[in-house]
Amino acid sequence: MLAAIIAGIATLVLVIVVAVLVARRMGNRSRDKVATSREIHSIDTYGVAPEKHKTGFGTSGHTEVSTSKTASGSTGEAITSRFVTMGILAAAVFGSLIAKLFSMQVLQSDEYSSQASQNLYSTVYTPAPRGVIYDCDGLALVSNRSNYTVLASSDVASDYDTVRRLSALLGIPFQVVRQRILDSTSGAQSMRVVASDVTLRNIAFISEHASAFPNVTCEMRTSRSYPYGALAAHILGYTGTASSEDFENETAGQNLQSGDSVGKSGVEYTYENLLSGDHGTRTLLTDAQGNVQSVVSETAPLRGNDIYLTIRGPVQKVADDALREYLAPDGRLGSANATGGAVVCLDATNGEVVAMASYPTFTPESFIGGISQDMWDEFNTEESHYPLMDRAVAGTYPAASTFKAFTSMAALTNGVASSSSDWTCTGTWTGFGSSYAQKCWKTAGHGTLNLVDGIANSCDVVFYEIAKNFYESGTLSETAMQDYICEYGFGAKTGIDLSGEATGRVPTPTWKSEYFKDAPEEAVWQGGDMTNMAIGQGYVLITPLQNAAAYCGIATGKVYRPHVLREVRNSLGETVLKYEPEVIAEPTMSAEHIATVREGLRKVMTLNNYDSNYFSGCGFEMAGKTGTAEVSGKKDYSWFCCYAPYDNPKYVCACLAEQGVSAANNCIPIVSEVLQAAIAYDNGSLTADSMGTVTGAYTVVESSSTDTTSSRGD
Repeated sequence: MLAAIIAGIATLVLVIVVAVLVARRMGNRSRDKVATSREIHSIDTYGVAPEKHKTGFGTSGHTEVSTSKTASGSTGEAITSRFVTMGILAAAVFGSLIAKLFSMQVLQSDEYSSQASQNLYSTVYTPAPRGVIYDCDGLALVSNRSNYTVLASSDVASDYDTVRRLSALLGIPFQVVRQRILDSTSGAQSMRVVASDVTLRNIAFISEHASAFPNVTCEMRTSRSYPYGALAAHILGYTGTASSEDFENETAGQNLQSGDSVGKSGVEYTYENLLSGDHGTRTLLTDAQGNVQSVVSETAPLRGNDIYLTIRGPVQKVADDALREYLAPDGRLGSANATGGAVVCLDATNGEVVAMASYPTFTPESFIGGISQDMWDEFNTEESHYPLMDRAVAGTYPAASTFKAFTSMAALTNGVASSSSDWTCTGTWTGFGSSYAQKCWKTAGHGTLNLVDGIANSCDVVFYEIAKNFYESGTLSETAMQDYICEYGFGAKTGIDLSGEATGRVPTPTWKSEYFKDAPEEAVWQGGDMTNMAIGQGYVLITPLQNAAAYCGIATGKVYRPHVLREVRNSLGETVLKYEPEVIAEPTMSAEHIATVREGLRKVMTLNNYDSNYFSGCGFEMAGKTGTAEVSGKKDYSWFCCYAPYDNPKYVCACLAEQGVSAANNCIPIVSEVLQAAIAYDNGSLTADSMGTVTGAYTVVESSSTDTTSSRGD
């Protein structure tokens, strides 16, 4: 570029010099003519003389102008001047040409040579296999399988008959086939992907009728394989062909090509840059018309990195199966049990996700080669209960009575209550006046209780009183309770390495004022907002993952960032990346205060016989809390969170059932199966030999009842 600029400047200077010379020459001619005219003083002195002739009438005369000297001189000078001018102009033209040739041949020779090579050679790319996704012990959860791909050259787009035949054979709309063939994002000379994962029958038909499909070829390529069906579908995610949006959001070094398979959700999406490999390349020699003459060089594609997750495959299968068993018996979702739900099991000592499942679910393999618009629409309807939604990470729900453990810690830490405090529950609470009476879930009342018994019996009145003390405190901040509860991670994303995580909500006066800014009468923070929040109702929203992570804080005093990645290995099997556990919160707590709350959670298990009824096979004690969330217009949602062993916590498990009515119906049995599976996996009695496929199919059934009357028993 610099050489071209210099050559251009030199040419411009030459043209200016020539223009100046021409202008000076023309100026000299003008001065010569003017000077000659000034020397004529009389006609006698400049070749003109009077001559007299005799006539019959005497002497007569006329004037003759002598032209011999003047005419010949001026004509010669004019011709000479023109030749000189033409010579100067010719020199300018040829000088410009020489300067340009010098620029092209000498100064810019490398650049033009490179451009010529680019016109002569072209590079096309072949896709690389994606890395394998394993569980923590090397069980392949997502691998690759070979499949047939139909490709066509760009010329086929203008061949109506061939496009029509491809459309009819492959079952793809005519315009879609043509659009894929016209897609040149992978290079002008590259073959265009028409369809992937094509049946052997169709491949054979194209091969046998090659004359009917000119410039159409078939290749063996790789696509994703999910050997266990819908197992961990929301964690693993699915892949799809790169879209225009993927190309717009392409990151540095990604080098997407047309037809590439890219992650669309889950781990496949989060770790796309690690899982995707390096394309193979073919350098082609082409003629002036772009026709391929020969293959100059070729490099094989390089498979992507392998990812090892924290998931325990056999435990994950138990989690997936348990959700289906208790939420959708016989695959019938929306019947008397529930309309959806999620379960999360974390390692309380490092934040590893041991198992995490959401229901309803889907089969990732359904997305290979693309899905129809009708199927996509069906996945995203209220009637289907949104199977693509990861309820564990993205679903937000009222926390219900599972929140009482954190309300208790907030009260103890801020001096609003103590382990020796007691309250009397009659079933109805009128702390803010009889006009604002609130009910306990046990309308007959619990009698007199301390904080441990308040937690164990889940007495609402105890927590109404705690909320009232916060609300009417003259020394504490108006958000003292919320501020403490947020120390466990509520109201913020945990930062798990999966997309789509919800934030949740812990309401404050400022939030309410902003939320109801268009309805000022609703924007005022009331005492009832505090009492509702204290029992996990009102405007409180949390995710199952947040609840599990927060209970890790109760169990161990630390909240670790939940994560599904354990390590990354390259194609040689070398570990290139290892996840390091990260503590994201250490809530303020004294040994006395946390002991009080843990005692209350332990008593929940014994008082309600949950230990003997559901966890007798675990071999150790545990602590937990149920919850029943009231949701307007729907049946109650149910919760259960627990940790084990009680004296040395290792696992935390949280489960939610949408319209599950009672935790004893579904959440507790689900958690029981998952926790016992985790323990069995640790001691070696549960292995990958027990693995089988998880089905994603289900039938939606209308709920048998729309009664929204609370049947709380938490």
